[in-house]
Amino acid sequence: MSEPTTSGTPAGAIHDIGYRHYDGPRLGASYIRRSLFVETLRGAYGLGRSARSKIMPFLLLGVMVLPALVVGIVTSYLRLGSLPLGYTEYVVTLQVAVTVFLGSQSPAVMSRDLRFRVTALYFSRPLSRQQYVQAKFAGMAAALFVLLGLPITLLLAGALLAELPLDEQLPDYLRAMAGAALYAVVLGGIGLVVAALTPRRGVGVAAVVGVLLVLSGFQAAVVGILGDAVSTRYAGLISPYTLVDGVVSGVLAAEPSIGQGPPGTLGAVVFSAAVVLLVAGCYAALVARYRKALS
Repeated sequence: MSEPTTSGTPAGAIHDIGYRHYDGPRLGASYIRRSLFVETLRGAYGLGRSARSKIMPFLLLGVMVLPALVVGIVTSYLRLGSLPLGYTEYVVTLQVAVTVFLGSQSPAVMSRDLRFRVTALYFSRPLSRQQYVQAKFAGMAAALFVLLGLPITLLLAGALLAELPLDEQLPDYLRAMAGAALYAVVLGGIGLVVAALTPRRGVGVAAVVGVLLVLSGFQAAVVGILGDAVSTRYAGLISPYTLVDGVVSGVLAAEPSIGQGPPGTLGAVVFSAAVVLLVAGCYAALVARYRKALS
């Protein structure tokens, strides 16, 4: 359809290019949140992205899994009466690989949306900032739980292949899996908060790794200075690794993987409260960050 000018020549035209009104189901915010969770979990391992994005996460997953396979083979071949490396101490022993994974993937989860300024597109749909943070937090925690839980499960499989009694192995395995869930939530929260402070991925990687290394080094220095004093056992509150290890040993009655664990019942309560406050603080900081990002 065109509108003629005074000279009789058409001034313009309206074309039907086929757009139609959407009449399908409206899936709502819950569906968006679930989809964002799945995308975050997949993205932490480079799935759905370029081949280069998969190299680092799967290499680190291999680094985590390989020692468990070796321990299982050695235990079975030498017919040992126990695993050379315990379930609950596995994460602490390989904490460098866990730190590198968190440092490399947290910015991939958080910084990309900030760098390309697509967060406004998320919030233009029926998705609140709280739901966005919940999906990202849960996705990163799930990715870490896979990284930690898979090798611990392989340790159990190796123990059973070596014909070690299941009733002796299962309690420690369950304690270790509970600890893996706590590590995933605590470390995931810290990594996401630090990564959300900058849209630059390189800076985010260095910041996440640096924060965890500094906290671990400071905790070790405090222990070295205070010696065997009872107050030294509260130094585990400084580092997230010793913090979660303190909860696993103090609440779940596992053997401490670092130091002596929290002192008594009061220490276990303090460490547990610190975990709850830390996770809640990380969640609140992320929500505040995304409120500020679009203000």
